[in-house]
Amino acid sequence: MPPSIYEYVRHPRAAELREGRPVTTTDLRQPRSDSWIARVNSKVGLRVTLVVGTMWCAYLFSVIALVALPSALHQGLFYVVVWVSSSFLQLVLLPIIIVGQNIQAAAADRRAEETYKDAEAVLKEAEEIQKHLLAQDEVIASILTRLERAIPPSA
Repeated sequence: MPPSIYEYVRHPRAAELREGRPVTTTDLRQPRSDSWIARVNSKVGLRVTLVVGTMWCAYLFSVIALVALPSALHQGLFYVVVWVSSSFLQLVLLPIIIVGQNIQAAAADRRAEETYKDAEAVLKEAEEIQKHLLAQDEVIASILTRLERAIPPSA
């Protein structure tokens, strides 16, 4: 049988795709450094973020900020503006922003997972196409062999 028309060379990324999975925010919670200080800082920072980044913390901060409101109202308009900008907005918006970022990170993780699954499906389809093409190559080579036997070469 004649040699194949085409020799398939698998892309190295295909093997990596089979072995791995998409990186998510959960994977990034542990620092890559082996330093104990980096690990402690990461754990403390993550813990504080998880606690502060809740709506319950936003409600608590709202109550704390509202405790100072009567004093600001008593001192005049300037102090009300200072209270709104420094006490209320900063205290309340911080946890709400973190909650929003957590939701966005979860959505990004879901998109990454779906994209990974799509890439895996495309790889499987490409493998099936490659098998189909190799089977066609074999049939074409077989037909050529039979034709060469049936039709003698002209001298």
